[in-house]
Order: sequence, then C-alpha cells, then structure tokens
Amino acid sequence: MSNAKTLVIVESPAKAKKIAGYLGPDYTVMASVGHIRDLASKASELPEEDRKKPWAKLAVNVDESFQPYYVIHSSKVATIRDLKKALKDADELLLATDEDREGEAISWHLLEVLRPKVPVHRMVFNEITPEAIREAVANPRDLDMRLVDAQETRRIVDRLYGYPVSEVLWKKIGREARSAGRVQSVAVRLVVDRERERIAFRSAGYWDIEGVFGPEAFDARLTAVDGQRVVRGNDFDQSGTLTAKNAVLLDETRARGLQSALTGREFTVRSVVQKPSQRQPKAPFMTSSLQQEASNRLRWGSQRTMRVAQGLYENGYITYMRTDSTNLSEQAINAARSQAAALYGPEYVSELPRRYDKKVKNAQEAHEAIRPAGDAFRTPGEVSRELNADEFALYDLIWKRTVASQMVNAQVATTTVKLGATGSDGTDVEFTASGTVTVFPGFYAALKDITEESDDADRERELPNIREGQTVTATSLTPEGHSTNPPSRYTEAKLVGRLEELGIGRPST
Repeated sequence: MSNAKTLVIVESPAKAKKIAGYLGPDYTVMASVGHIRDLASKASELPEEDRKKPWAKLAVNVDESFQPYYVIHSSKVATIRDLKKALKDADELLLATDEDREGEAISWHLLEVLRPKVPVHRMVFNEITPEAIREAVANPRDLDMRLVDAQETRRIVDRLYGYPVSEVLWKKIGREARSAGRVQSVAVRLVVDRERERIAFRSAGYWDIEGVFGPEAFDARLTAVDGQRVVRGNDFDQSGTLTAKNAVLLDETRARGLQSALTGREFTVRSVVQKPSQRQPKAPFMTSSLQQEASNRLRWGSQRTMRVAQGLYENGYITYMRTDSTNLSEQAINAARSQAAALYGPEYVSELPRRYDKKVKNAQEAHEAIRPAGDAFRTPGEVSRELNADEFALYDLIWKRTVASQMVNAQVATTTVKLGATGSDGTDVEFTASGTVTVFPGFYAALKDITEESDDADRERELPNIREGQTVTATSLTPEGHSTNPPSRYTEAKLVGRLEELGIGRPST
C-alpha cells in the first residue's frame, strides 16, 4: 500500500497546526509563511544583461509590457526546500492560501517555484472549522488567474509609484519613515490637506444661554430671540464668516443682558411634540468598519485590531478578517436569527432576513462579512474562558454586530418641548429641550453596553411629563460662550473610513 499523502500548503504555521488537526493522518499540512518570492529589491538581483537598464532598480520592465522580475526571499530558501521534500512523497497538492487576491498570488508563486508533478487543486475556505475544512477538501477549484493578475498589477503599481516616492521620504525624514505606495501616499495627502484646512481655519465666537427648569429639573437651551433663530456653530464657514440669514448672533453683553431680563420671569410651555421613529441595525463588519469600531470602542490601532482578528480567525472563532463585503451567507443569517430568537425572543427577530449587500468601490467578492465562525454561533460567554482579554473584546464586538444585524428595528420616541417667555425688556425668547426614549429596544438588546449611534448621546434622555400651556420656572440661566473649531485631525479609524469612501483601499502599514 502506498504511503503517499495529500500535501496541503497554507500561509501560517498556526493555521497549519489547526487544519492538520481536522484533516487527519492522510494529509500533511505545511506553511509557506506568507509570500515565498517577490519583485527583486535591487538591480544586482536581476540577470546581468538587465542590471544597467533604466528600469532595473524597479524590477519591472516598463519597455516590455511591464514584465515583473521575481526573486525568492532568502529567508524562504529553507521553507521551499522542505516543501519540495514533502511534495516528493505526495500524490496530490492542495493550495490552501487565503481566498483573496494576495492568497491567490501566493498559490501561483508556489506553483511557479515548486513545479509539482502531481495533480494540483485550489482549496478555499472562509473559516477554520471542521465542517468548513472538510467542505473545502471535497470541493476544490482551479487557480483563478484573474485574481493573480489583479494582485500582480497592484504590486507593480506599488513598485512603480511607491519606490520613487519612498526615496524622497527617506531623504527628507530618514529611514525610519515607512514606505510609500498606492494607499499610503494618498493617505499622506489626505492628512496634509486636512492640516492645511486647519491652518486656514478662522475661529468665530457666539453665545447662548443654558437654562435649568423646574419643578422637575430638565435642561433647555436658548434657540430663538424675537422670533429669529439663535446662531449656532454650523452657521459659520471655515473663514469664520456668518453664513446664516435671519438669525440672531449673540455676544457676551447681549447674552448677559437677556439673562438679567429673564431672571424671575415665568416660562410657558408653548408646544410639546412627540415623534415616533425607528433605528436600524448597522451592517455586519467588513475590515474597515471593524477597524473603525475597534478604534472607537476599544481605542485600538488598526494593526492591533488585525493582529487580534488574525488569531481569532486562525483558531476558528471568526471568518476571514480581510473583506470588503457586508454580505452574510445563508448559514450565517440562519445562525444569527436563531440565536437572537433564543436569547431575546422571536419578536426581536426581523420578519424577513436582512441583506447587506452594499460594498465599497473595487470590493473583493471572495468573502462574506466578518462574523462568528460556524453554523451555530458561540456567545461571548461561551468562549470567554478560551480567549485572552483582547480576543474576547474583539469577538464580543463581532458577535454583537452580527446578531444585531438580523434583529428588528429599535422603536424610539423623541419629544421636543419649546418654552417661551417675555423678558423685562420686552424681548421674546424661546428655549428648546428634547429627549428620546426607547419604546421597544429591538436590536439594542444585543448591543447592551454599546451605544449604536455614537452621535446620539441623548438617546435615553427622558423629559418630565409636561403639557402645553403649563408654566415652569427657570431655576438657573447660564450664559455660555462658544468658539467654532477647525476640522479635527484624522484619527486612524477616520482615515481608514475616508480611504474606503474614496475607493482607494486599506493601508497595510
């Protein structure tokens, strides 16, 4: 009986160890540890006849259809030797690198270098679970040269554009500067443009009055004087010029004068308007939105987020974490809906499955959204003992976002109250208070400690039960001065989001 085995090549040793445990003794699983070769980094690595040509240091022959020149990484010589040795004892080769442009290119480079004489197939999966791995082995496909060509084109563009710009960076900043490229260079431009906006910005000042009213204390802010709206910060342009028409601009003297004229006066509730509305859950995570959410909620940088996500993926907790799609598979939709119904009740699950098929420009279609792995999700409580603090925090975010995405809208009610009075100087003023309460939590039930709308800080602010025509008393009136602020600098999360909006891509460094 032959002792031949199927050789499976993945990218990382951690992934190799996990998959080997699922496949059994008839499979040898090894790791390429990323790319085994890349464009030559210096002219001396090219054939001698090409070393003096103008394009030599770029390793891309711009005179002949942008032909790339690849070399094997010196650090991968031993890896290739081991792979070739294992291939001699194999009767089949399964290339199981990631199912995206980069992964497809790694598989192609492995084929080019190893030159296997046994049947070769491409094994693809979106999560590392026993079921997913068995499914991938049973249903291999051919290498997708369209993805390989796409990756190669991007790599060439990075080299042609990034190398010359990087040299300028190193001369001006030093070798500690990162390399430039397709995404990084545009990111720098965005940062510089924002800084120029901040330099050109001219601040403007304005005043208003914050009031506290009783008998049940609640806050309201001055919004109108003699029937004209009081100026707010968004009524000024970047140069500090007031753009609003038919609006009252208060300075400190006028604000303090109004405070004095209103002290001791009775206020009447002029209107109470209640407006029901709904909040919809956000789409499941793709890479950029996960990075942004981890930055906002956990104060993590993108590198930390992706490192933790990589570990969760390789150990079978989440699906592949580099994706531009918010779409969920039928398996994931069913898992999320079943879990939401079991945990919160059937009335919390949307009548029809929610589909999130919005994609960023130039999105890859290889993967679905980032979600818990498997066809039955494990709750954060069920995995808490298996994960470290960082892994648990990120899994918790992913689980909540995924389950919430299949739940019903939150039903909320917003109440807006307008209070009016006439000052001792005859000035008519109006203060406005608003509050929003949750009538039915819907998907909020899954989020619990996460406020879904970050700009909706008063989501749970409840106003007292007051009626139109009722008289209230101002227990305090406080004039407050404000200044307009320049556009904020990009945080890492906001920069990633802007790059996504522009269809540029995600920075790798």
